[in-house]
Amino acid sequence: MSDGTPTPSGYTWEAPDAPHPARTAAKNSQSRVAAQDKEGWLALFADDAHIEDPVGPSFLDPDGKGHKGREAISAFWDGYVGLMKGFHARTTESFANGPSCANVTQLTTTLGDGSQMTVDCVIVYTVDDAGLLTSIRAHWEPDRALATLKAP
Repeated sequence: MSDGTPTPSGYTWEAPDAPHPARTAAKNSQSRVAAQDKEGWLALFADDAHIEDPVGPSFLDPDGKGHKGREAISAFWDGYVGLMKGFHARTTESFANGPSCANVTQLTTTLGDGSQMTVDCVIVYTVDDAGLLTSIRAHWEPDRALATLKAP
């Protein structure tokens, strides 16, 4: 997928790359986010899909219940993903089995004012028999990520 050189928006794949439907969905999700392609990203999801990013209560999801269904996932994009002015994902490990794939990833996001934040995380992608995402569960610590926030 990449020669290992980070780009301001995009992703670097350094993990095992054996074919697997959930791994393919994970890569497609990252590339659509990096391209700021909301409609392409939403098309990757099953109608009743569920996103938890991060898993559990946080400033992004105070109740910790996640975002279920296309309408809620679209609102998640508008309120969070779509606000990023730059996005780079670097995946160093990928473990695929059953309908899921767990990736060890470092996300670097650039916000509207040019500030950057790094999120070290494990993201679990699960797909249905058609290869559509049924869930994304991103495990990361908001306080740890906020501690990396750098002004422009």
